[in-house]
Amino acid sequence: MNITGKTRLICLIGDPVSSSVSPAMQNAALTAMGLDYVYLSLRVASGDISAAVNGLRALGVSGFNVTMPHKLAVIPLLDGLDKAAADIGAVNTVVNRNGELKGYNTDGEGFLRSMREAGIEPERKKIIILGAGGASRAISYTLANNGASVTILNRDASRAADMAETLSHTFGYAVQHGGLTSLEANLTRADILINTTSVGMKPDTESSLVPPALLRPDLAVCDVLYCPGGTKLIRDARAAGAKTADGAGMVIWQGVLGFELWTGTTPPVDVMRETVVRELGL
Repeated sequence: MNITGKTRLICLIGDPVSSSVSPAMQNAALTAMGLDYVYLSLRVASGDISAAVNGLRALGVSGFNVTMPHKLAVIPLLDGLDKAAADIGAVNTVVNRNGELKGYNTDGEGFLRSMREAGIEPERKKIIILGAGGASRAISYTLANNGASVTILNRDASRAADMAETLSHTFGYAVQHGGLTSLEANLTRADILINTTSVGMKPDTESSLVPPALLRPDLAVCDVLYCPGGTKLIRDARAAGAKTADGAGMVIWQGVLGFELWTGTTPPVDVMRETVVRELGL
């Protein structure tokens, strides 16, 4: 990579950001395309988000990714949102167009593309989503918007109910919800299961919310988490003969979508995938 006086800046803001694979993935794609950009990660504490966004605007960056804990706090600092970001209520990608900052959410669409890449099609399918946090909100919205019937299950059933109510209002039909105690009953009628919780994350990679006996070959299983060899949920699903997709695909595809928004060009997905696999040791 040759940094010049004309090199454009794209960055990631969040706290923490040191473990992100986005800089390696995006810079590999930018280099492969011969584009004069550089992508950097910048740690921004919660109390500094307003100053950071104003500074990025003043510096004329091409755009930036937003990760925790800023996906909600960044919204009032922007000049506009696309429909998905507005409906989801969270932003993970910002584009600077002549000083105006517009927010997007590519998490849900990135996850959808990773599912389809694995041969898992959500349209007209009954999908159980575990968790009611930010990832669940983006994924639930995107899948419902693509013709899926979504049921949200969460340890705190009231949070699942709140999210389901919002989605029901958005799409005009009743989105189902419940507590984790209803998992077994719901899975008997499901086509796809998606874990959006932190259960199974390092270092506790031997934990799963789903007993292996509930998994079956015709139940596709997805996880927003990733680790070498797969999370316990993914490993159990593979053992049951199910199609699977993990969170590494989401990382890649949301990065592809961001790259397209910032540069107006389609990146080499194979280069981005190879970089992510190498960086994560998958």
